[in-house]
Amino acid sequence: MSRIGIVSKRGWILFVALGIIWGTPYLFIRIAVVDLSPAVVVFGRVMIAALILLPIAINQGHARSLKTHWKGILTFAAIEMCIPFGALGVAEKEISSSLTGLLIAMVPLINAVISRQMGLDSVWDARRIIGLFVGFFGVGMLVGFDISASNYWAIILCLVAATGYALGPIIITKLLSDVASIGVIAWSLLVAGIVYLPFVTYELLNDSWRAPGVTEVSQEAILSVIALGVLCSAIAFVALFALIAEVGPTRTTVITYINPAVAIILGVIILSEPITTGIMIGFPLVLIGSVMATRRNVEAANVSAAEER
Repeated sequence: MSRIGIVSKRGWILFVALGIIWGTPYLFIRIAVVDLSPAVVVFGRVMIAALILLPIAINQGHARSLKTHWKGILTFAAIEMCIPFGALGVAEKEISSSLTGLLIAMVPLINAVISRQMGLDSVWDARRIIGLFVGFFGVGMLVGFDISASNYWAIILCLVAATGYALGPIIITKLLSDVASIGVIAWSLLVAGIVYLPFVTYELLNDSWRAPGVTEVSQEAILSVIALGVLCSAIAFVALFALIAEVGPTRTTVITYINPAVAIILGVIILSEPITTGIMIGFPLVLIGSVMATRRNVEAANVSAAEER
């Protein structure tokens, strides 16, 4: 399937499925960090996923990817998993899952800027530039209406996470496109678990692995960590690699058009989070800006296709 042409049926199925799946982590993270430290949540998430995928990768003969692509795997694990997962866990102790999901909707905007700077997407027009300004203005509306001065650090952490997610598909395309995805994902998850192991060990030794004041971890928190590992990591990352192979890295980031809507719906229904003025104004602007900034015109698409050939 061409990355420039019409998206296939398989591409649409992967797109919708991943958009919905990755709209749910913000809910699960929010529930989990009520009882558990962010480090424990991340460690549990990545290790559960690694234990699911690594045996499959070994059985299929794809585990050797660590030897041949260890630099790419380490880079992907750090940029796509270690930093964003930890940043979101800390941020969601202060801000709602709905707002977090909306801030992550900046991924296509950030990806567009990075792709431009790296020469991966060199053809731009006025519409795409205007789209960037509209999208970032929408984020400003979100922050201006919904965030107090004491919580600005949580916004910064969300932006750090969004940048990591924007870089992930580019790293896959540049460093890992010629290797079986399941091996890369499994090893990356295990690497992330190893990175967080010292933090979790320290918290266990100091009895700080639970949230302050929590003496008994709820069933909801445990199930949320399991869901993060099985659904939002093991299944989602396999789908992510398949979608990138189908439609390319830039189009893949457009799943974040769906994620915020899912995050808002789940936040309102399950956590009784309010639909604020910032969400009502900022959400449409972010989506409109993202569409404008990531949509290339026909001439640009033809130029890009010629360059690929």
